[in-house]
Amino acid sequence: MKGVQQPETYREFLTKEELVKLYNTPVESELMKRTCMFSALTGLRLGDVVKLSGEQIQHSESLGNFIRFTQSKTKGMETLPISDEALSLLGDFEVNQTPIFGEYQFQRDYANLNSWLLRAGIRKKITFHNFRHTFATLQLAEGTDIYTVSKLLGHKHIHTTQIYGKVMDTTKTKAMKSIQLGITTDNKKQENE
Repeated sequence: MKGVQQPETYREFLTKEELVKLYNTPVESELMKRTCMFSALTGLRLGDVVKLSGEQIQHSESLGNFIRFTQSKTKGMETLPISDEALSLLGDFEVNQTPIFGEYQFQRDYANLNSWLLRAGIRKKITFHNFRHTFATLQLAEGTDIYTVSKLLGHKHIHTTQIYGKVMDTTKTKAMKSIQLGITTDNKKQENE
C-alpha cells in the first residue's frame, strides 16, 4: 500500500536583480533591511540571524570570515563562511554574547516588508524565510553544486535541498537555449526580405 503523495511545494524567491533593486530601495527599518539581506547572503533562518552574536563571527587567513553557531532548528553545530558583503551588513559589533541585531522582532516589521517590496516594484508574496530560499536558489543558479548548497543551508539530508533544484534548474535552461535555428519574429526583418 502506497502512502499519500504530498503535492510539490513552490518556494518563492527573489532574483539577483530584484535583490539588488530591493537593497537600493528606501526602507522604514534599516534593521529589517540588514536582517533580510544578511539572510539572502548567508541562507540563515530568522532564528539564527537574530541570535547571532559577535563572538560567533570569526576570521582566519585560510578561511576568511565565518560564523560558528548552533542552528536553532536542527541544533547542529555549523561553520558557515560569509562574504565581505554579508559581514558589512553586521555593522560595528562587540565581540561578546550580545545579539548583533539586538532584540529584533521581525513580526513587528512585517507590514514594512510588504511596503518595501512594493516600493521596489516587487509584487511577490515574500516572507523572511523567502530570503533563505533566495540564497539557495541563487547559489544553484550561479552553479554551486547541490551538495555544497545543502551543507551551506545546514540540511541533514540532500533531498531537502533538492526542492530548490526544481525551482531553478539551470541545466534545463541551458538545454532549452542550446537549439537555436536563427528564427526571428521581428516583423521589420521579414518585411525587408
